[in-house]
Amino acid sequence: MNEKDAREELARVCKLMYDRGLTFASGGNVSVRLDDGNVLITPSGKNKGLLRGEEMVKVGMDGEAIGPGRPSVEVHMHLEFYRRRPDVGAIVHSHPPYCTALAIAGERLMGGLTPEGAILLGEVPLSSYGTPGTKRLVDSVAEYAQNNALLMEKHGALAAGEDLMAAFNRMEEMEFHAQLQHILKEKAVEFDDAEIERIRGG
Repeated sequence: MNEKDAREELARVCKLMYDRGLTFASGGNVSVRLDDGNVLITPSGKNKGLLRGEEMVKVGMDGEAIGPGRPSVEVHMHLEFYRRRPDVGAIVHSHPPYCTALAIAGERLMGGLTPEGAILLGEVPLSSYGTPGTKRLVDSVAEYAQNNALLMEKHGALAAGEDLMAAFNRMEEMEFHAQLQHILKEKAVEFDDAEIERIRGG
């Protein structure tokens, strides 16, 4: 994605996340891989619902800002994910209530409760806790970089996709499933492997 379009779409997706209750105040961070090999990411400490395109921060793969602005403290988490997943074009990390409740409780998210979940989410692992902005957090998330969706222990959720809308849709599906899981409690039962394979067209 070119930088001009990426800035506009990042602002649009951040507003959409805020309006949908998937993030609050300055929580979370969103990024997109640019055509030039660099990354555009949300700035540190800014309300996601109020961000403008020009406030997004361009960084190199070393995490250093290219131009004005201070990138999210979790920029290296995004960059390591991109290094391990050349097919990923965007990452959404946020703190949606039901997903975050599961992450705080140390419970896994059931991705196979609905056909849509089976297609969009697959297995949703729970990465171990790491202080935001630290190498421990980067390493704990990177361990599950082969997954497109994961919970981060005592922290929140992360979704990856080929573009920003794919990552956003995956995050919204995660929160929907977490809410279903809360409502159903012990009655929550996932599809078996054979049915998941049929749903995916296997």
